[in-house]
Amino acid sequence: MQILPAIDIKNGRAVRLFKGDFKQETVVNPDVLAQARAFADAGIHYIHVVDLDGALEGKAVNRDLIAALKVATGLKVEVGGGIRTLEQIQDYLNVGIDRLIIGSMAVKNPDFVKEALAKFGSHKIVVGIDAKNGMVATEGWLETSNLDYVSLALEMEKMGVRLFVYTDVDRDGTLTGPNFAHYENLVAHLTSAKVIASGGIHTLSDLERLERIGLTGTIVGKAYYNGDLSLKDLREFEGEPC
Repeated sequence: MQILPAIDIKNGRAVRLFKGDFKQETVVNPDVLAQARAFADAGIHYIHVVDLDGALEGKAVNRDLIAALKVATGLKVEVGGGIRTLEQIQDYLNVGIDRLIIGSMAVKNPDFVKEALAKFGSHKIVVGIDAKNGMVATEGWLETSNLDYVSLALEMEKMGVRLFVYTDVDRDGTLTGPNFAHYENLVAHLTSAKVIASGGIHTLSDLERLERIGLTGTIVGKAYYNGDLSLKDLREFEGEPC
C-alpha cells in the first residue's frame, strides 16, 4: 500500500482542517515548498496536494505554487481542488503533475469525467469521493448531494475510472481512525477500480488494517503534522505505487 503525505493549500500556506470546516483551520507550515522538500528529503515518492482555495472558487487558484512545488522537488504529485475544465487538467499535466482528482464534477457532470478519461487516460484521472453520513459532498464539502458513495463509485467504475480517493468528511482531521466499514464496502463492491483512503488516519495500526482490507493507498495528513506518525514511519510502511 502506498503512503501519500498530504499538503492542503489555503492562502498560499499548508493547512489542516477539522472535518472539512474552513473555519477550523490550523497552519502546519507557512512555506508550502519547504514542506514538500521535507517530504522529498525523507525519501517520500508521491504526495497528495489539495488546492482548498480552488475547491471553494472552482478554479486552479494555487496552480503556480503547485507547479513550483513539482519543479522544486521532483516528487510525483496528485492534485485535487477546483478541477472543472479539461483545459485545467491539460495545464496541470503540462507542468508535470502526475494525476488530477475530479471531485464535485463527477456528481454534477458525469460526462466531464468521461471526456477526461477519453482525453487523458485512466492513469491520469482520479475521482475523489467525499461523503458525509455516506452521502457525497461537493463544492469543498459545503454541499451534500442525494447520491451515496457506493452508487457514485460504481457509476464511475463503469465509465472507466480505475482509481478513487475516498474521504469520510466526518473523520477528516479528527485522528479518530478511518471509517473502516466504508472502505470494506467499497472494496467489496468494486471489481476493477482501486481505492486510496483519506481521513481519520491516526496510527500505524490504522494503516495496517487498511492494507488488510485491500486499499491500494492511504493519504496521511494530520497524523503526520501532529507527530503521531513520523516520516520514517511513512517511508518504511510505503509499498507498491498505486
